[in-house]
Amino acid sequence: MQIGGGADKRRRTGGKAMAFLLKNVVPWGRRLSEYQDMFGLTEAEIASKRIVSFGDGPASFNAEGTKMGGNILSLDPIYQFSRQELADRLEETRGIVMEQMRRNQNHYRWDKIKNLEELEQIRLSAIRMFLADFEPGLKAGRYRYHELPERTEFAEDSFDLGLSSHFLLLYTSLGFDFHIRSVEEMLRICREVRIFPLVNLDAEKTELTQQVIRYFQNQYEVQIKPVGYEFQKGADQMLVIRKHDVKE
Repeated sequence: MQIGGGADKRRRTGGKAMAFLLKNVVPWGRRLSEYQDMFGLTEAEIASKRIVSFGDGPASFNAEGTKMGGNILSLDPIYQFSRQELADRLEETRGIVMEQMRRNQNHYRWDKIKNLEELEQIRLSAIRMFLADFEPGLKAGRYRYHELPERTEFAEDSFDLGLSSHFLLLYTSLGFDFHIRSVEEMLRICREVRIFPLVNLDAEKTELTQQVIRYFQNQYEVQIKPVGYEFQKGADQMLVIRKHDVKE
């Protein structure tokens, strides 16, 4: 989910006016099965853990996980926009996104997902499930506006597990301080945090990941773990940071 600067939409939250540009939002949704593979999530964990997912965008993780009996909260700045605005933006960008994928398809593995056409159908199905669930999910409080690294409204250890998919450690241009503040807030409200992937947008491993590990490793249990998911080449690991009293 790429977000640009500027402001044609404003929402006041936490006493601050947050500016966000809808035309720089690129909806790109992932399915529950992908989340399970990216984060090593079991059905038992989905059913039993209090989960908060940061920067979830138009993924169907919440919609599908809730149907399984999960207790899932999704946070993202795009949730300030209406269902129709997000649906319109999808139609505006889907051709652009797929053309970018065509140009860069050699950066991806095409074993589980066989081709661009299958990829597009998977992404569209995720986004459509999200759109169908968005308004009832807003009413139920399962989708909430939030922008990292701002402080959330939740008390310490409100959640068993916090997730970040394709945001933290991927956008290295956001800088070290942004990432540290973001992970600190995740760890304030979560007993365990999982971040995927551990490469940048060019599929390169970066010093940023090691810097984040060094920053947190004295206070928390920090591990890099292999996962059963590799679509972007080389993106087959997650970072796990957990409080010392949390059992693996």
